[in-house]
Amino acid sequence: MPDYQALTPALLVQLEAVVGPAHVATAQRVPAAEYAAYGQDHTEDLHFAPDAVLTPGTPEEISQIMRLCHAARVPVTVRGAGTGLSGGALPVHHGVVLRMARFDKILHIDERNLQATVEPGVVTEAFQNAVKEVGLFYPPDPASKGSCFLGGNLSQSSGGPKAVKYGVTKDYVLNLQVVLPTGDIIWTGANTLKNATGYNLTQLMVGSEGTLGVITKVVFRLLPYPQQNILMLVPFRQEAQAAEAVSAVFRAGIVPSGMEFMEREAIAWSSDYLKIPLTLPEDIRAHLLIELDGQDLDQLYKEAEQVYEVLERYDVGEILLADTAAQKDELWRIRRNIGNSVRYNSVYKEEDTVVPRAELPVLLSGVKEIGARYGFKTVCYGHAGDGNLHVNIIRGDLTDEQWNVGLREPISEIFRLCVKLGGTISGEHGIGLVQKPYIGIALPETNLNLMRGIKQVFDPHGIMNPGKIF
Repeated sequence: MPDYQALTPALLVQLEAVVGPAHVATAQRVPAAEYAAYGQDHTEDLHFAPDAVLTPGTPEEISQIMRLCHAARVPVTVRGAGTGLSGGALPVHHGVVLRMARFDKILHIDERNLQATVEPGVVTEAFQNAVKEVGLFYPPDPASKGSCFLGGNLSQSSGGPKAVKYGVTKDYVLNLQVVLPTGDIIWTGANTLKNATGYNLTQLMVGSEGTLGVITKVVFRLLPYPQQNILMLVPFRQEAQAAEAVSAVFRAGIVPSGMEFMEREAIAWSSDYLKIPLTLPEDIRAHLLIELDGQDLDQLYKEAEQVYEVLERYDVGEILLADTAAQKDELWRIRRNIGNSVRYNSVYKEEDTVVPRAELPVLLSGVKEIGARYGFKTVCYGHAGDGNLHVNIIRGDLTDEQWNVGLREPISEIFRLCVKLGGTISGEHGIGLVQKPYIGIALPETNLNLMRGIKQVFDPHGIMNPGKIF
């Protein structure tokens, strides 16, 4: 166990000299509610107060901060927008929170090479909109894209609905500027599509959950923007059939740009939360939201016809084909706000399960069986096209003992089922704090020791986002 030290008044004075008094927050300097937010994210109702919050503005300032904290053995936790769902940005050992809000610039969009250089504090949707203006496309689109930072997406290698066709965050990263825990500033790769020069430090940093260094610049690759899309909402009378239809669409040769599963309660809660009228017949148990995109609308309609042919094999209700941009936006708003609607209804635990897509029906039925056996309710939805099912365990009237202790075994059962099916315990939310007790279900000790060794090389004093993953 590393010997962490508390932030002393003398060190705080040194840190304040680096970033300036206006960019230092402590419990004594800002309103209580504002300061409390720095110790929370969207993970359940957890809270850990930092000793101080610094908002640096340059990589050089972060370098100085890291050198000081490294020497003093003070923990440092990097914070983006605070939308994480695994407790990854919570300062569980207190110390310093590095708030990346000032790293909010799109530095260069290179239209000739289909690349962009940005800072990690840029909001994901703002970046997408900026490159769209010049006809380019950045596909990763987590549900919180309107508020989450690119840096947080890098930390977890976030995905979203379009991952099924286009991949996740890691698939678009060419190069990173990183400040190491020792204060050294490095570039991890090159601004090229190919790079076989040594170990791939770029991909090592992506998904490392802020435990190896502080990302300060990113070079992303981009794609031409797909000009056309078709969106359909498909109601199923059986949840299992909705899950089964996912693999069948792919086997028919169609690769949707989005294929989202929503069980009845998920879509109902979200439409109610948004006050969007949505008629749900009593016999409908689940929906698939299927999007096709590309440059040729006629080709997309041919693909849609093939999708319809696949769906005819199942017990479906009336399929809604969104015929206006406003209707498409409304359907996507419902899907993207399921997490918010669940949070509005109850404290919950969200398990980010993922299996090979053909195994989704087995996972879904297993989750429901485990919930029934242990007496808890789940609301399930997620990125069905890549086998990523978000399992929301609703607290409801569970006691503290049931919530904090009693759920450990059923959650372990769910994760063991994922691994048995060839999957794992997190697809895009990361391990962070709350999944840490379960990582041994997915990874043997040999793998974990290799990871601990990598952590030791990068962060010899263990000050970077301590208490996460292992």
